[in-house]
Amino acid sequence: MALCARLWRLLPSGRGAAPGLRLPAGAAGSRGACGRRRLGGSEVMGNPGAFRRSLLFSALSYLGFETYQVISRAAVVHATAKVSGVKEVLAQADYLYESGETEKLYQLLTQYKESEDAELLWRLARASRDVAQLSGTSAEEKKLLVYEALAYAKRALEKNESSFAAHKWYAICISDVGDYEGIKAKIANAYVIKEHFEKAIELNPKDATSIHLMGIWCYTFAEMPWYQRKIANMLFATPPSSTYEEALGYFQRAEQVDPNFYSKNLLLLGKTYLKLHNRKLAAFWLVKARDYPAHTDQDRQIQTEAAQLLTGFSDKN
Repeated sequence: MALCARLWRLLPSGRGAAPGLRLPAGAAGSRGACGRRRLGGSEVMGNPGAFRRSLLFSALSYLGFETYQVISRAAVVHATAKVSGVKEVLAQADYLYESGETEKLYQLLTQYKESEDAELLWRLARASRDVAQLSGTSAEEKKLLVYEALAYAKRALEKNESSFAAHKWYAICISDVGDYEGIKAKIANAYVIKEHFEKAIELNPKDATSIHLMGIWCYTFAEMPWYQRKIANMLFATPPSSTYEEALGYFQRAEQVDPNFYSKNLLLLGKTYLKLHNRKLAAFWLVKARDYPAHTDQDRQIQTEAAQLLTGFSDKN
């Protein structure tokens, strides 16, 4: 297996459904004409030494050829298994993610943390972040996981700059790290975050999550506290800024692309309408967020927040 692994690294690679894995054409070689010359009886009998040397050379050549075939076949089998293995792991990972099995997903993917596959790496970044968000994760563990997620996302992007998901999760992870690095770093990172969200949307305009995240970016800077805005104006000539109207546009667009795809998008539609003083539409979206089927801890937290906001409606009416 070690020999096969070394040989695999020498084989050409390409990009497809599983980046970096492609079978080389004709790896097993061909058993066509070997360029042998028929020897006449007089030539053989006339030079026994030459005949023996010729036999020895032919035997060694044949042995070498057979060895090459065996190694080539082994490399092809190993490559096929590798492609199949990556696809199986990705299928397993996606099933666990859809099932809300956060910790099992993380345990599965950490077995492949040395992978060179961008699709595996961005999923590992996402899984690391999701474990960090669990209520049972300690503050110390959360910090470690947040930085770990960023490292995986960065590697995914390095392996495939055309992956919209790698751009998306790199931006998310940079944002998370900002919580530990102070207001100056957080504001400086905002430009990078926006750039990668926009790139993700450009690469895949039908990804509702990337559109939603641009909405969050706009919402965050629209509601930036005055003291942070003051710091931003002192530190940057043109600090990042946005409006609730811009945020609303992204949240609505995300919902149009994939209706009811995410409880938080429903919640933020409600909250943004509240900021814009449209209580009727705010209530509509908050009810949808409250009634959204909970699959994760975050879904349950969003249900609670939406219910509290709706209670506030009742108190004021």
